[in-house]
Amino acid sequence: MPPRPMNDEEVLSEMNKMVAFIKQEAREKEREIKVKADEEFAIEKAKLVKQEQQAIDAQFEKKRKGAEVAQKIAQSNLTNKSRLKLLQRREEQLQELFSIARTSILTFAEDEGRYFQFLEGAVVQGFLQLMETRVTLHVREQDADLMQKAGEAAADSYAEISGREVTFELETTLSQDCAGGVKLVSGSRRITIDNTLDERLRLLEDKMLPEIRRDLFGPNENRKFYT
Repeated sequence: MPPRPMNDEEVLSEMNKMVAFIKQEAREKEREIKVKADEEFAIEKAKLVKQEQQAIDAQFEKKRKGAEVAQKIAQSNLTNKSRLKLLQRREEQLQELFSIARTSILTFAEDEGRYFQFLEGAVVQGFLQLMETRVTLHVREQDADLMQKAGEAAADSYAEISGREVTFELETTLSQDCAGGVKLVSGSRRITIDNTLDERLRLLEDKMLPEIRRDLFGPNENRKFYT
């Protein structure tokens, strides 16, 4: 027996059921979409927040490092300025010490006995270095007479030491600004030995400078070896 056709009310009821089902499916689908969208939004938001935080952290780290570098540069500049001032002051003290020494040698020639011994010794030393038969002695004009006597005594001493004879001539060519002493020039005029007081002091300054620095300022901690 074939099924009975539905009347209008039954058709309407079935349609309402279908509409209700479709609406329910739509609401559930909407909820699924919303939940998924919320999840994706939360993930994207967390990603953006993390990226922004990383960018902020990187910018902060860059600024921190820049500040550290600037601080180190400023500290280094301050240290260098302090070190330069200290070195400048030390150099001034050394030059003051050498200035006192230079002033002292200006009066050395006033003591004729000591000055004669110095001239004789300086000439003997020069004769022994040159080992020539004829030498020219260059002195200050005011030292000519004393140098003549000292040269003769030096020639005798040289003969006793070396067994050789030497003759000399004087030339008063040394500047009046010179503290004294003598320059010896070989007969060929190719070799000059500077035994002036000024040159002796200069050589002494160069030789004694490291020792003077240690005595005045102590060892230099930046140097492994001290000379």
